[in-house]
Amino acid sequence: MPADITTRDDISDLVVAFYNNAFLDDLLGPVFTDVAKLDLDMHLPIMCDFWETVLFRAGKYQRNALQVHAALHRKSALTPEHFGRWLDIWTATVDAMFAGEKADLAKLQATRIAWSMSRRLMGESGSEFVTIRRASDRR
Repeated sequence: MPADITTRDDISDLVVAFYNNAFLDDLLGPVFTDVAKLDLDMHLPIMCDFWETVLFRAGKYQRNALQVHAALHRKSALTPEHFGRWLDIWTATVDAMFAGEKADLAKLQATRIAWSMSRRLMGESGSEFVTIRRASDRR
C-alpha cells in the first residue's frame, strides 16, 4: 500500500505527476499549453504552495485561484467537463501515488474546489449547498 502525503516533496511529486498526465489529455492539454501558456517552472512552486496550504495549513498560498481561472475562462470557456476531467486526472494521480488521510483530503478538497470554481465561473453560487424552494415559493 502506498504511503500518505506527508511532506512538501510528496506534494511536489504529486503535482508534477498530475501535470504530466494533464498535459497529455486531449481536453485539458490544449488549455494548459495553448490558452494558459503555462510555464511549469514558474507554476509548480505556486501549486505546491497551494496544496501545502490546503493539506497542512501552511499559509503559503496567498493568491486568488478563482481570479486566475476567471481570467483564463474569459480567454476560453472552462466548462464543467473541463473541471470534471481535471478532477478525474487529479484523483487518479493521487490514488496511483498515495493512500491515507492526507491523500483522501487532497481528493475531497479538489472535488470541492473544482465544483465551486465551476459553479462560480458559470455565474452561480460557489456553495455546494443549494437552497431548495417549494413550487409555491417560485411564483
